[in-house]
Amino acid sequence: MLKGKVHKYGADVNTDVIIPARYLNVSEPAELAKHCMEDIDKDFVSKVEPGDIIIAMTNFGCGSSREHAPLAIKAAGVSCIIARTFARIFFRNAINIGLPLLECGEAVDNTEAGDILEVDLSSGRIKNLTRDMEFTAKPYPDFMAGLIAAGGLIEYTKKRLANRRI
Repeated sequence: MLKGKVHKYGADVNTDVIIPARYLNVSEPAELAKHCMEDIDKDFVSKVEPGDIIIAMTNFGCGSSREHAPLAIKAAGVSCIIARTFARIFFRNAINIGLPLLECGEAVDNTEAGDILEVDLSSGRIKNLTRDMEFTAKPYPDFMAGLIAAGGLIEYTKKRLANRRI
């Protein structure tokens, strides 16, 4: 179960504003986190707390296919992102690093910045505790849920390989 405060953004939030190109020579997640969202919300890093949730309209993560974008978001402490739609490459990069994404237009329409959400990834249930409303996103298939629970594709693969060495 995830629980956090909402940071809300509009449509077409691209990877260039999630983590500006001037930081692409950085690979350490903690360093990337210091610059997360700074070109769209200069105060994001000072406001975000571990477990917080990003809500956005459509096409979140569009633009270049940089893996730095979901990595910066996850390292900043964001527990999941809920949007109407995601750019497909961003979606895949996020799953690969274990950052959960949910598509749920109803939650987007009925949630504002500062609201507190509770999210159950296994069922897709999203509860807006501030507004006493509940929404349902399509839950992940078992394989993808396993990737996210493991912390991403690399960790998932390491665990699978370790289990085979018994």
